[in-house]
Amino acid sequence: VQLVESGGGLVQAGGSLRLSCAASGSTFSIDAMGWYRQAPGKQRELVAGITSGGGTTNYADSVKGRFTISRDNAKNTMYLQMNSLKPEDTAVYYCNAVATGSWTRYWGQGTQVTVSS
Repeated sequence: VQLVESGGGLVQAGGSLRLSCAASGSTFSIDAMGWYRQAPGKQRELVAGITSGGGTTNYADSVKGRFTISRDNAKNTMYLQMNSLKPEDTAVYYCNAVATGSWTRYWGQGTQVTVSS
């Protein structure tokens, strides 16, 4: 499974961005997916997760009400709509996928999100 993120960039506080994660390869094996982020000097943290069918989602407290995770399995793509962005949202955002059965984790290369104050 290969994951490629896109949609990052520089935005002012209060603005919005939409990240995409395109999956290829053995996409039939993908179960849950999620977005993680890592700010300079900090550990990577879970931002949002979504189950295989998209019916269940979960969010970090810091992004609840502002971010929305979704996926389109027909397009093998996952999204993260980020609204009301804050400078503390600045980080490299990574796409993650878990394979059914083996529970192998796959990671994208990351996309930079920078929010200016």
